[in-house]
Amino acid sequence: MPSYDFALILSRPLYEDELDPLFDRTYGAVTVSIISEPQHADRAPAPTHHRPNDELRSADRLGNASCTWPGATLAVAIMEVVGHVEESAPGLHVLQVEADPLLTIRDIAERVGRSLDSVRHAITGARGTTGFPSSEMSTAGHRLWRWSKVAAWYGLDDPQLIEAKPTVQAINGWLALRDVVPDVAPAPEEITSALSLVIPHVA
Repeated sequence: MPSYDFALILSRPLYEDELDPLFDRTYGAVTVSIISEPQHADRAPAPTHHRPNDELRSADRLGNASCTWPGATLAVAIMEVVGHVEESAPGLHVLQVEADPLLTIRDIAERVGRSLDSVRHAITGARGTTGFPSSEMSTAGHRLWRWSKVAAWYGLDDPQLIEAKPTVQAINGWLALRDVVPDVAPAPEEITSALSLVIPHVA
């Protein structure tokens, strides 16, 4: 069974007392943002509607979760983690999913089977190499690159990236529908079942 890398955008970070339930469900495989607050009476209510992407990016109370999770398909893996996260933290909702990971130089080296020096030379343009993708962001002093762009630069075909595009599009649409009109949103099993019929023809 393959394992998939993906991240979730959450309606809020988790509180410390919600970590144990999540750990029990996922055996520590899911990393989340947390808030350390002794009093929970002032917890902001979870949003009940979907917000546009620009509003998502600007909100400062959003949380995130990331993991490498096994599944028969990417959709199955995502839906399992969505369930674990939301059931571990009452009132929290998953807003979006991202399955094109951001990587450090070390991550890139491991994925492409090159040395760290080789990847650094590619990034800096040394030894005649040019056109390496620009980093997407920097965190904790480390630059991060989008895997799909790096894989394309190295000429690598990653079947998980091909599967990720329609899967993420479908699940993000389902998450938006669920937040706006939850009564008409299909069950997660219906989404994974429908995608299982489509993915073999596009991936």
